[in-house]
Amino acid sequence: MSATIIIIDDETDLLDLLKLILTEKTDYTILTTTDPQQALEWCREYQADVLISDLRMPQIEGIELLKLLKQQDDSIPFIIMTAYGTIESAVEAMRQGAFDYITKPFRKEQILMTINKALDQRQELKGGR
Repeated sequence: MSATIIIIDDETDLLDLLKLILTEKTDYTILTTTDPQQALEWCREYQADVLISDLRMPQIEGIELLKLLKQQDDSIPFIIMTAYGTIESAVEAMRQGAFDYITKPFRKEQILMTINKALDQRQELKGGR
C-alpha cells in the first residue's frame, strides 16, 4: 500500500515542487495545503504516514503544529523544513519530537532519503504495536 504524505507550507510554489518531486520518484499519495488545521484533519482522515511542515507560517508555527500533531498521534514522523534554520530552532524541533529538520534549499535526494527513513520508522512503530 502506498504511503500518504501531507505537506504544509505557506508557499504554494514549494508545495507544487515537492509534490512534483515526490510523485515523479515514488508512488506516495501526496496531499498539500497551506492550512495547518486542514493538515491535522487530513492526518486523521487519511491515516497519514509522514507530515512535512514549514517552520514559519502565518497561522501556526511549525513547532506549534508539531505539538498539536503529537497530541493527536505521536507515531506520525514530523519533518520540519525551513529557510531560516538556526541551531536553537533545530534543537527545539527535535526536543518536541520532530523526526528531522531540513533547511531550504534542499536537494531532491535529501528530501527523498529523509522521507524514506521516516516511513521506515513509521513501519517499525506500526509493527511493534
